[in-house]
Amino acid sequence: MEIRPTRPATQGGHPLQGIKVIDFGQYIAAPAATAVLAELGAEVVKVEPLQGDQARRVGAFGDAMIRAYNRGKRSLAIDLRDARGRTLALQLVADADVVVQNMRPGAMERLGLGPEAVREVNPRAIYASVTGFGMHGPSRNRAGLDIAAQAEGGIMSVTGEADGDPLRVGLPVVDASTASSLAQAILAALFRRERTGEGAEIEISLLEVAIHLQAANWEEYLGTGREPMRMGNGQPTVAPAADVIRTVDGHIVLSAYTDEHWSTLCRLIDRTDLLTDPRFDSNPSRVRNRSTLLQILSDALSAMSTESCVKWLSDNGIVVGAVRGYAQVLESGDVHASGIFRTDGTGKYVGLPYSIGGLPRSVSDPAPELGEHSGAVLRDAGVDSAEIDALIEAGIVAQPDAVREATV
Repeated sequence: MEIRPTRPATQGGHPLQGIKVIDFGQYIAAPAATAVLAELGAEVVKVEPLQGDQARRVGAFGDAMIRAYNRGKRSLAIDLRDARGRTLALQLVADADVVVQNMRPGAMERLGLGPEAVREVNPRAIYASVTGFGMHGPSRNRAGLDIAAQAEGGIMSVTGEADGDPLRVGLPVVDASTASSLAQAILAALFRRERTGEGAEIEISLLEVAIHLQAANWEEYLGTGREPMRMGNGQPTVAPAADVIRTVDGHIVLSAYTDEHWSTLCRLIDRTDLLTDPRFDSNPSRVRNRSTLLQILSDALSAMSTESCVKWLSDNGIVVGAVRGYAQVLESGDVHASGIFRTDGTGKYVGLPYSIGGLPRSVSDPAPELGEHSGAVLRDAGVDSAEIDALIEAGIVAQPDAVREATV
């Protein structure tokens, strides 16, 4: 087994260099937030049960979660049900800047690792908790995953065809958005601590994030009382907008609902007669006659290739995009130029979606094996080698045999 560095490599000048994070998270929302911190230069220790993050045990997509959201971290596998394991964990958080967890409400408190216990040993710590439905309402003790938040936060009610069943978004969008919001909150709390010296407690729930993602929909509903409805592609109050048009070899999505863009589109497809047609001469009319409008646009564009259609329309100021599969996205020139995909010794991975001027984009270590850095993390925390060996022998700490053999 190849032994990787015991600390994630950071380059000079990374914004969070010197920040220590203890990550008790599993699956996506919490680990993905700390993955952002790791890529920004923080040292992140992922504390896992002896069986590992549950994502390690749920097949190919679980393995993908581990690879995507645990890069650049060190893994400590420890039994928090044992008093000695809890003592070690408390020793770790006493020296941490940030503690993140997504257990059900009350679980960390029962382990003696809740926010009050951490504040007693480390008042400067930022303590962040992720839940499914919040800590204060009637559903506070329910298990919460992305799909439940999509359902109960309204997202599924507006996703799908008008006459079809509600649909989930085709990715764990609430989990991923919760991670981004949580990373933002942690950074804000760290900035505040630099000014005041005070730690903070952060609470975030998947339900709140699901609602926040739909802020414009909610503003419209709160203002009009009209419930948003599923309608498939297209936006409900403007047309053509976010409508999908078939091409000879695929699909495009386009928006041309302003008077200026609608006029340009009619001229391009040689249908200026539509500008005075009462079915299409205003946006409300186009919305009412959307199906007929889409058939006209399909007839005009279906003989063109996707790429030529995108170039032609975009060159003339029309908002348009090719509907691409993953293999096509990977080959996109714009994607190549963005640098979003990075390469390490194991292959490609997705990096942060932004750059900070003057700072190089880092290449982080692959996700660790379960317990890969248990010994190193504990030694850094002041535990001597003999005690570490005793903890491993007692089954309180786990570390791969190959790592032990290489470090003895």
